[in-house]
Amino acid sequence: MKVKILYIDDEPNNLLSFKAAFRLHFDIYTAALPTEAVMHLISHPDIKIIFCDQRMPDISGVDLLEQLKSLFPLPIRIMLTGYADIDSVIGAINKGSIFQYLKKPWKEEEVLFVIEEALKFYNNSSMLTLRNQELKSAYSELDKFAYSVSHDIRGPLAGMLTGIDFIQQSQDIVEIKDLMTTMKKSLLQLDDYIIAMHQYYNQQKGQISISPIDFSQLVQENKNIYTIFANAQKIEFECQVHQTENFRSDLISIKLIINNLLSNAFKYQRVDEEHKKVKLTIDVSNGIATMTVEDNGIGMKEDDIDKIFDLHFRSSTQKMGFGFGLYNLKGALVKLSGQIDVQSKQNVGTTFKVTIPTM
Repeated sequence: MKVKILYIDDEPNNLLSFKAAFRLHFDIYTAALPTEAVMHLISHPDIKIIFCDQRMPDISGVDLLEQLKSLFPLPIRIMLTGYADIDSVIGAINKGSIFQYLKKPWKEEEVLFVIEEALKFYNNSSMLTLRNQELKSAYSELDKFAYSVSHDIRGPLAGMLTGIDFIQQSQDIVEIKDLMTTMKKSLLQLDDYIIAMHQYYNQQKGQISISPIDFSQLVQENKNIYTIFANAQKIEFECQVHQTENFRSDLISIKLIINNLLSNAFKYQRVDEEHKKVKLTIDVSNGIATMTVEDNGIGMKEDDIDKIFDLHFRSSTQKMGFGFGLYNLKGALVKLSGQIDVQSKQNVGTTFKVTIPTM
């Protein structure tokens, strides 16, 4: 495929001669006006090089290329100029808005040499941009991993600590043994969770792994983890699962979503509420898994609902904030082509409804 080049000049003869000289080597697009140049760049985002004459009727070539740089930063910009304009062109080169200049009248071998150098620079810049994107993605995955092994399990661990407090105060051996048995199960579940998260973010590097999902088993695991916390804080914890068909998805992402929603539901309860409630409902039908987590906790301001999935966002109504957790949850939903709906009212409660298609 030929490299695409845009040539801007208000002289029709110059446009024709440039196109005639290089059309066999490249796809040449010409523009006599800045508006035409912009339309070419919009229609052909893969244009790699822009040549522009310095002497334009309403705007200098230097100013035009600087404007185009802000709109289309990728193409390499080359100026065609006479001797009288060299100082201003050199200034533009020093600012970075122009890659190189050619003196008029140009020679074909000089243009070909400059194009070759510009393409090398374009390819190197493209590779650098790609590497920067990969680096940002890697940092994002690292942030998610660090959060998942710390924040997401803090809710269940708080339940463990509460259980220990009860044991220290209890004189009933039977009650203590029951608490210890339940806590052991929860610790084993947490250990499995941490290992799974490590594999997901470190070994698989964020790639999904499709497998059958048994929601009844997942809910039982979460009941083991959160029951201690629910009992200690006198929170009514209800779970319902309806699954009569097979469902396939990424197990770790599903676990992350359920655990995160439950963690927030338990965390943001109202201290003065006598009948605290958290309810998890999962329904699988017609290839769609619908997961709903309801609570009657502190809720959120209406203006905050659209912001809770932003990185590091913290609502003023929440002592610790949803912050990183829902940001990670949203990322997991994107990978699973899922959707989430949030209904919340301050001092009434919050309902999260997640829908995910089978894979």
